[in-house]
Amino acid sequence: MKPLEIFVYAVCFSFTLKGGITAEFKTQFRILGELIVYAWSIGVVNWVFCGGALRKLGIRPRTSLGLLGILTSPFLHSDWEHLAGNTVPFLILGWFVMLGGIQNFFMITAFIALFSGLGVWLFGAPYTNHAGASGVIFGYLGFLLVRSYFTEDALSIVLTVVVGFMYGRILWGIFPEEEGVSWEGHLFGFMAGVLVACFLDMFRVMLPASINGGL
Repeated sequence: MKPLEIFVYAVCFSFTLKGGITAEFKTQFRILGELIVYAWSIGVVNWVFCGGALRKLGIRPRTSLGLLGILTSPFLHSDWEHLAGNTVPFLILGWFVMLGGIQNFFMITAFIALFSGLGVWLFGAPYTNHAGASGVIFGYLGFLLVRSYFTEDALSIVLTVVVGFMYGRILWGIFPEEEGVSWEGHLFGFMAGVLVACFLDMFRVMLPASINGGL
């Protein structure tokens, strides 16, 4: 069974648990769609108009400019293949995370991006440049694989099984096996996802009341 087929079955199952296609569902896919369009638009600007120069704004470990890359790197990719390869897992895993709430999704995504980016900046190999959304994707993977342990609700358990079956094999990406691949981004992204899954309730308490009320 292909990942997209599993995704369709998971969507149908979630509709059963959540009560059908709702306005919230449409909002979720609008948000994910806008993020994907944003990343592809940056790709067009980067490769068509800037000759790939924007990739210099990736994470460069322990450099001043590299700190900016913590914010920009998830939207920058090395080539079309890299961007295309990240688009589908971002859509699928991002939506699974968003089933826990739209504001939860933004909080989880921000934590993963900042934690993984800082980890790469602090511990990445010198004179390297890290770009791409794979750190965020691995963060979603870590979150979804672990979160059901703390919630024990039916949807979380199903998502853990589905995600493990669909993407468990990519966990090898946290090890330094393939040259040119940011295994540090994968590793720190996965760690960030596990951490936020463990301490999500604590993060909610720490948020301002005006934001926390919607989570």
